[in-house]
Amino acid sequence: MPISKSSTFIPFAFKPLDKRTVALRLALTGVPLVAWLGLCVGRLPLAPGQVALTLLAALHLHAPLANSAHAALLHAVVMDARLPRLVAAALIGAALCTSGATYQAVFRNPLVSPGLLGVLGGSAFGAALAIVAGSGSAHAMWIEASAFVGGILAMAVGVGAASLIGGIADARGERGGVLSLLLGGLVSNALFSALVSLLKYVADPLNQLPAIVYWLLGSLAQTGWHDLAWAAAPLALGTLLLCFAAPLIDGLTLSDDEARSLGVPVHTIRFGVMALATLVSALTVALAGMIGWIGLLIPNLVRPLVGASNRFVLPMSALVGAIALMLADTCARSVASAEIPLGVVTELGGAVAFVAVLRTLRRDGR
Repeated sequence: MPISKSSTFIPFAFKPLDKRTVALRLALTGVPLVAWLGLCVGRLPLAPGQVALTLLAALHLHAPLANSAHAALLHAVVMDARLPRLVAAALIGAALCTSGATYQAVFRNPLVSPGLLGVLGGSAFGAALAIVAGSGSAHAMWIEASAFVGGILAMAVGVGAASLIGGIADARGERGGVLSLLLGGLVSNALFSALVSLLKYVADPLNQLPAIVYWLLGSLAQTGWHDLAWAAAPLALGTLLLCFAAPLIDGLTLSDDEARSLGVPVHTIRFGVMALATLVSALTVALAGMIGWIGLLIPNLVRPLVGASNRFVLPMSALVGAIALMLADTCARSVASAEIPLGVVTELGGAVAFVAVLRTLRRDGR
């Protein structure tokens, strides 16, 4: 009896992967590959085998090299200098890009950055104040703590200013909504930028002013395991919480009236995710100084790959942000005999990439 097509046995059926799944898997694979590249590349180039043996020896899975002096040098370069910087760069890049994607979803604007509510300016003011108050010799922990407190204070000022001008209606007729927060952020940014300029004016030009300027440029040169001991867990937890909150953030892309009609607590979610994104951004500034552009650009670069849903945009932004900042930090310490500040590298790369982002947004009609 002939066998019908419907009864034909197919031993293997492969379901093709969609573009979003492929992009996420490639980004997830790229994180360790770029980290490995960063361990090998630098002013002292290392072979992949040397890096592998050093890592195994540090984990007590392989006997140290016979030449103790050479083994100590490799350990210092890989474990004490490069690895903590790469871990910090990955965490900071992921946190900034996830925060940027969150802000862009909350404000329904693809050109919004994590510093919108003045958190970057407030963190800069806090660090500059600690340097001036400490006569240029303030302990790094005090500068980092002051920068974090300054970022939180700036957010409070921005939200407070937004509440004072909440009677202004935005373009959708929503009173006290997104437009009020935008205006409050402008007020906070202007205030703390002026305060930073004032501190730079009164700072000692020989000791304090160079320290303020260097810190504002952004760098991971002084980052070590002692910094990651207090910053790694909050950064990773905050980034993961924002990714898990992606379905709630998707609800904010609707107008406030539409979201309320669906039972979405708009104000609670909006201020909750904004507070979390601001805390994470303030932590990155406290750890590495001012790192610009990356939180603005990466979410816009990944949306054509994974679509507009934040359930894919947020984790993809975290992975690509980690890759981008690890590459930027590797370039910062490798391309010249003297290290280039990381913030300068991201500004240069961001200026070029921003043109591509604007062309994409214009083509999409946004």
